[in-house]
Amino acid sequence: MPIVNRLAEYQDELAAWRHDLHQHPEILYDVHRTAASVAARLREFGVDEVVTGLGRTGVVGVIRGRRGEGGRTVGLRADMDALPLTEITGKPYSSTIPGKMHACGHDGHTVMLLGAAKYLAETRNFDGTAVVIFQPAEEGGGGGRAMVEDGLMERFGIDEVYGMHNMPGLDLGKFAIRPGPIMAATDEFNLSIAGLGAHAAKPHLSLDPIVIGAQLVQAMQTIVSRSVDPLESVVVSVTKFHAGEAHNIIPQTAALGGTVRTLKAEMRDLAERRIREIAAGIGAAHGVSIEVEYDRNYPVTVNHVANTLFAGDIASEIVGGDRVDRDVAPMMGGEDFSYMLEKRPGAFIFIGNGDSAGLHNPAYDFNDDALPIGASYWVRLVETSLAPA
Repeated sequence: MPIVNRLAEYQDELAAWRHDLHQHPEILYDVHRTAASVAARLREFGVDEVVTGLGRTGVVGVIRGRRGEGGRTVGLRADMDALPLTEITGKPYSSTIPGKMHACGHDGHTVMLLGAAKYLAETRNFDGTAVVIFQPAEEGGGGGRAMVEDGLMERFGIDEVYGMHNMPGLDLGKFAIRPGPIMAATDEFNLSIAGLGAHAAKPHLSLDPIVIGAQLVQAMQTIVSRSVDPLESVVVSVTKFHAGEAHNIIPQTAALGGTVRTLKAEMRDLAERRIREIAAGIGAAHGVSIEVEYDRNYPVTVNHVANTLFAGDIASEIVGGDRVDRDVAPMMGGEDFSYMLEKRPGAFIFIGNGDSAGLHNPAYDFNDDALPIGASYWVRLVETSLAPA
C-alpha cells in the first residue's frame, strides 16, 4: 500500500501548517503557541478527547475506532520543541524569533502526526483507540519523562507506543530501523579542580589546575581506548575547559565538562566509574581536590523486537521493502522517547529527509515532501495494528 491518497492531497495544507510552526519556534517547555495550535487543530478534526498540560505543556488527542470504547490502544508520539540557534536557511518561512529555530525537524514531526490525526478522525477505519502524543522539551529537557511521570501510559491505557524522527542523508522515501538499541544514553559530567593560584613566574608555589586539567583530558581518552572492549560503542568527549583570566596568573580553579554516550547499561556504569577513578587518582597525585558531578541523562532508546518487525513491515507497505533498512547502525545521539519505550513495548523509526543539512545545523530544514510519507506510515500503523476482527 503506497502513500495514502487523501494524505497526498493534504500536501499543501500540511506544508502550510509546518511553515507556520517553523516561523514561530519555541524551546523546551515554553511551547505554548505550538501546543495551543496543535490542540486547536485536534479539536477541529473532531478527535474524541483533547488533553493539554500533560508533562507541563504536552498535548494528547484520543481517537476511538468504529467500535468506540474497548480494544487495544496504540500511542503515536511527536516532539514539538525547537533549538536555541539562529537560522541561516534564507527560506521565506524562516524563523521570526532571533536565536530560535526548528533545526531538528520537530515542526515536521508535529505536522506528520497532525496529518495522520486528521485522517484517522475522518475515517476511523480501525477498532480500539489511537492516542496521538505531542511532547515538549525533547531537546535536553526530558519532556518524554515528564509526560510519563504525569501518567501518560496509565491514563490513556496505552498498550504500545511508536516514535519517528527524520534523518538527513537518508533518501526521501526511505525508512531505517533496527531492533534493540537504536540511540544512545546521553550522560553529562562536570569536573571542578580546587588548585592553588600563584604568579605565573613562580609556578612552584602553585597547584596548577590547568596542568591538572590537561592531564584529566588526556587520561579520559584512555577510557574508550583502554578500558572498553573494542567491539562496544562508547563515546567520551570533553567539551568544556574553563580556567584563568590573565596571562601572568596561574588560576586557583579550573572546570571541565563533557558527555558520555553508550548503548549498554554496563558500559554506562564503566564510563562513570572510570571518570571518578581517574579524577580521584590525578587529584591525589597532585594533592588537590577534584569534585565530580555525573548526571545520567536520557537512557538508551531500545526498540522492542516484535514491534520493530511490525514497524518495518508497515514502512515497507508505504515505500517498498527495498527502501527500508531494517538493520541501520545505532546512533550515538540521544532521544527521550527512550522513557516511553521503558514503560511500553514499541519502536522508533527514522524517515528520510534527503540531501539536507544535518540536524542541529543552522542551515537545516525539514523536507516538506516527507510529510505525506510519514503521515501515511502513522495511519497504516494504526489501521493495521488495530484492524477490525
